Amino acid sequence: MKFAIALFSAAHAPSSRRALLFAQAALAGGHEIVRLFFYQDGVYNASDALVTPQDELDLPKQWRSFITEQNLDGVVCIAAALRRGALNAEEAKRYQRDAVSVSAPWELSGLGQLHDAVQDADRLICFGGA
Repeated sequence: MKFAIALFSAAHAPSSRRALLFAQAALAGGHEIVRLFFYQDGVYNASDALVTPQDELDLPKQWRSFITEQNLDGVVCIAAALRRGALNAEEAKRYQRDAVSVSAPWELSGLGQLHDAVQDADRLICFGGA
């Protein structure tokens, strides 16, 4: 089965960990992940600027490692990212900001990427959100 996974909640939310565990289990079970799409507060999972307390799981680091090791498509909604100050080098330059907080393996892109993933997947699985 091919999955598209959308995450709407921040790194400290339990649903972020559940999404990661689901994605790991899906691949371990022989399934495919078409795309991981981070939307709303889910964009914080892609931020290099977050500092996780030492006694907590560093989910942004775990997401980064998972996406890199599995060679997955990790897409961050550009509009949600801009609203939350999560910028890659290109957007920081465009908006004349000094801070870059989103880097590879993450890609900033629009909601069209989620739509395309849903078209290619058998199932869209969403975590978090209101």
